[in-house]
Amino acid sequence: MADHPLELADVVRRFAPAYRARYGRAVLPSHRRALDDIGGCMTAAMGGGRYHCNDCDDDFWSYHGCRNRSCPKCHGRQIADWLQTRTAELLPCDYFHVVSTVPAELRPLCRQHQKIVYGLLMTTTAEALRDLAAEPRYVGAQVGMLAVLHTWNGALHHHPHVHLLVTGGGVSDDGTSWHDAPKGFLVPVKKLSPMIAQRFANALRKHHPELFAQVPAVVWQRPWCTYCKPCGNGTDAVVAYLARYVFRIALTNARLIAMDQTHVTVRHKVRHTGQWKTERLEGVEFLRRFLLHVLPKGFHKVRYYGLWHPAHRPQQAQARLLLQRAQPVADGTQPLRLGDVADDALKRSDLEAHGYQVKCPHCGGVNVSLLLKLPHGCAAMVK
Repeated sequence: MADHPLELADVVRRFAPAYRARYGRAVLPSHRRALDDIGGCMTAAMGGGRYHCNDCDDDFWSYHGCRNRSCPKCHGRQIADWLQTRTAELLPCDYFHVVSTVPAELRPLCRQHQKIVYGLLMTTTAEALRDLAAEPRYVGAQVGMLAVLHTWNGALHHHPHVHLLVTGGGVSDDGTSWHDAPKGFLVPVKKLSPMIAQRFANALRKHHPELFAQVPAVVWQRPWCTYCKPCGNGTDAVVAYLARYVFRIALTNARLIAMDQTHVTVRHKVRHTGQWKTERLEGVEFLRRFLLHVLPKGFHKVRYYGLWHPAHRPQQAQARLLLQRAQPVADGTQPLRLGDVADDALKRSDLEAHGYQVKCPHCGGVNVSLLLKLPHGCAAMVK
C-alpha cells in the first residue's frame, strides 16, 4: 500500500484495470473519465512543474490535481469561490431543509436515464414545493430554493434524493411586503409528497412516455418519502447547509481505512444510530458502488428555483431590502460572511494539491522558483 494516507486515487490505480475488464463496453463515458482523472490525480499525467526551493536548495516536481467533480481531493478552490459568490444572495430570514426521496422501484430507471430522471426529480420537487408554499394558508409568497441532488447512502448504495434549502418566507406579489412562514412550519409534507409524485408522473408521461411505461404501477400507488424541518435563521443556517450538503460527494478519503491486493475497507455512519460501521469490499465492487454516483457530463446537481432563480434577481433585491428594514443589524455587531467561511475552507484544504501554493516537500518552504512547466499528458518528461 502507499506510504501516505490511503486515498481514492490509490484504489482507482489498483482496481480500475480489473473493473474495466469485468464491465467492458458497459462502462459509461462519465465513469471512464472519472477513473482516468482520479487515477492520474496529483501525478505527472495531469501536468505540473519542476521547482527549485530557495530555502533548502532542492529541486522537486509538483503535479496538478485532476479537478474531476467526483474527486475528493480537488475542490478547495471551487468551494471557496462558490461560497464567495453566494454572499450576495443570502437573506436574513428563517430557513427550512426539505428532502424528497424516490421509491426504490424507480431507482433502476434513474440509473439508466440519469439526466432525464434526475432532472425531472429536481424540477418537479421544487415546483411542487414552490406552489404549495405560495398558498395563502402557508407562506403566501414565492420562496427561494437551492436544490442539491444526492444519489447515495452511507454505504454507497444507490439512493437518489434531493435536498433543498428553502427561505422561510417570500415577497408579496405586489413587492411591498415580506411574508414570513408560520413559525417553525413551512408546508405539510403529507400534502407535498403526493404533489411531487403526481407532477413527476405527469411530466414523465408527457415528455417521455416510453420511460413512463417502464415504471412499475406501485411507484404511483405508494407514498413518496419527504420531510421538512427548520434549520435555523440567517447566515449561520445557510453556511451549515452549504457545508453539509452542497459540496458533499459520495466518498471522502477519510473514510478509506485499508486496501490490500483484492479488497478495500471503508467506513460509513449508520444514519439511524449515528454509529460508524466498517465494511470490507472487493476492489471492483467498491469501484462499482462509487461510480454509481458519478453524474453525466453537463448535469447540474445544484440548481436554483423560485425567488433564487436567476430570472428573479429584482425580487431578490426587494426581499433583501424589506428584510433589512424589518431586521436591522444591531450596532457593534458583525454578521457572519460566507467569505470568512471560504477563507477557513482554504486554510483546511491541501493548498499544494489544489494549486494555491507550491510547497517544498523536503523543508515545507514556499520560497520556490519554477524551473520547468510540465504540460498535461507529458509524463515522459519527468525523470
